[in-house]
Formats: sequence, C-alpha cells, structure tokens
Amino acid sequence: MKYLSILFLAFLISCKPSENKLTAQQVIDKAIVASGVDKISNSEIKFNFRDKAYIANRKPNGSFKLTRKQKDDKVGFISDVLSNDGFKRLVNGIPYQVNDSIANILSNSVNSVHYFSVLPFGLNDKAVIKKLLPSTTVKDEEYYKVQVTFSEDGGGEDFDDVFIYWIGKQDFLVDYLAYSYHTNGGGKRFRAINKEVLKNGIRFVNYDNYKPLNKEISLTDIDKAFEKNELKKLSEINLENIEVELLK
Repeated sequence: MKYLSILFLAFLISCKPSENKLTAQQVIDKAIVASGVDKISNSEIKFNFRDKAYIANRKPNGSFKLTRKQKDDKVGFISDVLSNDGFKRLVNGIPYQVNDSIANILSNSVNSVHYFSVLPFGLNDKAVIKKLLPSTTVKDEEYYKVQVTFSEDGGGEDFDDVFIYWIGKQDFLVDYLAYSYHTNGGGKRFRAINKEVLKNGIRFVNYDNYKPLNKEISLTDIDKAFEKNELKKLSEINLENIEVELLK
C-alpha cells in the first residue's frame, strides 16, 4: 500500500504543469502592452525635458516626426526636426543649414531623448537583438533581465551600445535600465525609477541616473553594485508637462 502511495505521489508531481519559461521576445512583448506604449504608434506626445520642449508625432505606417524646440537669447527660436526625410534645423521658422557632422550630432541628441522617453516602445524594431539573461532580484522584487544589442544594418551610429532592462516578473514594467556606450571615451549608466506617470493609459517614467564608482563593474552586475551603494548619482531624468493625444 505504501508503495502504491509513493507511485501515486510521483504521478501527481509528473502531471503538475511546469512553470512557463518566457523568451526574451515574449517578455518584451508583455512589457510593451503592460506599459501601454503599444498605443504610441498612432499618437502625438509633448513634454518638457530640462529647458527644452519635445514633440513626437508617430503614425501606424511608420512615419514619424521628432521635434525639439528651444529659445536662444542670441538667435531666437530653434527647432530641430528628425523625420523619415532626415534632419533639419529651423531658426525662427526658417531652414538653417548646418554641416553634416553637426547635423549628425544634433540628430542623435534629438533621437536619444525621444527614444528614452517612451521605452519600451521601439524594442521591437528590426535592428534590435534581444537576449534573456538570468533572472535577478533588486530590492526584494523579482525581475527578468533582457539584454538588447543592435545589428549594424539599421542600428544607427551607436549600434554597438548594449542595453539591459529589468522587467518585473509580476507586472512586466521596466523599473531599471542600464547601458554601455562608446562615444566620448565610453562608460556605463544605470537608471532607477523615481516616479511614474500615466497619461491616456501610457506609462512614462522618471529616473535617477547613476554611474559606477569602479569602471571595472560589468554591465550585467551593475544592479548588484546599485544595491551595494557602489554607484554615484549623476542626475535626474525627469519628463515634465507630459501631454498625450491618441490619434484616430
């Protein structure tokens, strides 16, 4: 009888469904929906970042227009516009010619702010390569870790940058991100959420921005360094006066 009980117990264990193991793609897909950024492909978004105003127009057919506006005491109002047609600068509404190297720097600057403002939107672009790293715990919360790299074809000038996203196992929201970069001597950054704002069902996040005290800390271990207070806070990434219009 005891032998039969053991067999029955073994049968029950064998029939118990195993925990579903998600792929990196599935984790990102769930994060996009959980954050509401799936709505961004047909929207107009406005916000202020530091002393500049940003406007993003996106349409389902892939067309986009990303604008940064600022006031210069010497020349007046400057608009930097990045779209499917490339980059252009307007000064007081009139096209202003800049050389290619400056245009490239300005274009990357505009794109970077808009890119970070709506993450994880954009992580399903064709150039994105996703890899699931071992799960981890940060401040007693369990997270998926997804590494993102870019193919050279379509990955932009900084295609060799590496990103890691910490996505909550319960809510599939991005609470932390880190990246390594190679411009201006290179380095690593870690961002930790300090505030979230919902606008028309879309989650926008403000971050505290850190760098490692020790340059030898690896990007994959930077979350552990954060918990050990081995990072230095550099700045805050705060989006203000956010407005969202979902287009029809």
